Amino acid sequence: MGYILLEGGAEFGGDMEAADRRALELAGGLHAPISIIPAAAAPAKDHQNAGNNGVQWFRSLGATNVTALPLIDRESAEDRGLAEILRKSGIIYMLGGSPRYLEQCLRASAAWQAILTAYEMGAVVGGSSAGAMVLCEHYYDPFSLIPHYDTFGYGWLDLLLQLLPDSIFIGIDEQTGMVNGGLKSRWQVYGKGTVRLFRSNEKSTFGPGQVFELLI
Repeated sequence: MGYILLEGGAEFGGDMEAADRRALELAGGLHAPISIIPAAAAPAKDHQNAGNNGVQWFRSLGATNVTALPLIDRESAEDRGLAEILRKSGIIYMLGGSPRYLEQCLRASAAWQAILTAYEMGAVVGGSSAGAMVLCEHYYDPFSLIPHYDTFGYGWLDLLLQLLPDSIFIGIDEQTGMVNGGLKSRWQVYGKGTVRLFRSNEKSTFGPGQVFELLI
């Protein structure tokens, strides 16, 4: 099985270097094939710019094989050629934007099946903001992720706790990520902010470098 990378937003900046370097390490190094999915940015017509930013960021870390895939809608999510690229990826990274749109593109698609296959073969599957939300809320119940927690995401918490009282909520600050590795239940925090876990009336907070347990 592979690894999960969850980031809270503002991903392509210096403070995210540690999380993304850890993903590169887990994927096998700088030559690992990286596939960026910009679909969540498509409703705002920003997918090409967002994809290019992702490619430039990973190349700045020394990665040599980075591609922003033209996966921007349901039709492209069913493209067999793109699915084959995803299946062979070492890192699959989903960008921010609209989580609902991203989920609608991927659900039960050829691309999603390829992502699952890559994960089962050891790939790192991750994302930031909307890209991280779909990995938790829709596909990895009962966890739900609140990105941008330190800027505006915290304002969603009270309502979400009322709507989903049995869920575990993960609040991740911007420029902050969490990666599991080794034991699948063990996560480590990277970046400049904190990760918060909310379970019923319990709250736990973890800063950069700290390790915590969360079963998946």
